[in-house]
Amino acid sequence: MVQQVTNGIKISVISNFEGTSYRNYKLYYGFSYQVTIENQSNDTVQLLERHWKIFDSLNHTEIVEGSGVIGQKPVLKPAQIHTYGSNCFLSSPIGAMHGYYKMINFTTSKIFKVYIPTFQLMVPNISN
Repeated sequence: MVQQVTNGIKISVISNFEGTSYRNYKLYYGFSYQVTIENQSNDTVQLLERHWKIFDSLNHTEIVEGSGVIGQKPVLKPAQIHTYGSNCFLSSPIGAMHGYYKMINFTTSKIFKVYIPTFQLMVPNISN
């Protein structure tokens, strides 16, 4: 698990290898990840957008941006936690992801970034 706190918002991420699959005669490595967002601040906040950089050791870096996470824009009051899961497919058995969320602080009306720490996507037993 990796963790990082930005502006009182704690992000924790756990990733897992889920197996391989073929699409259009090409092998892909599937990974799942679970993100926990914990509001450790004194203000109510809402997640508005996501921005991911997905590194694949055999492919170019992919940028994924969009509104909310898995169709939701969670509002977190102080001490509240929101957890969600998602997945990605890589061309190689080794990669990594990181990024940030754009959030709004309801007390100050300011939009700010909350950084998602880099986490590894790796098939077990691939390293020496």
